[in-house]
Amino acid sequence: MATVQTQIRIDSDVKRQATELFNSLGLDMSSAVNIFLRQCLYRDGLPFTVEKPHYSQEVLDAIEEARQIAKDPNVKSYSTFEELLSALESDDEI
Repeated sequence: MATVQTQIRIDSDVKRQATELFNSLGLDMSSAVNIFLRQCLYRDGLPFTVEKPHYSQEVLDAIEEARQIAKDPNVKSYSTFEELLSALESDDEI
């Protein structure tokens, strides 16, 4: 199979995030793009629905807040639901 080099323009932040995601899946950018293109060919179109999400700004803000909390190493975390319930029932700060 002959391959050709292709050049595309991508927002630098999108590229960084996608590269991190693909690396966590054991893929490089080239392999991920090839998978995407093959899926387009198999499905004779995009392999997913393209639509504008219908989330309220309140929901979008909550999602962003949750992402920030998940990244914060200073936020207390719990291994089990029971551990969380115990902390909620105690007078300790959560």
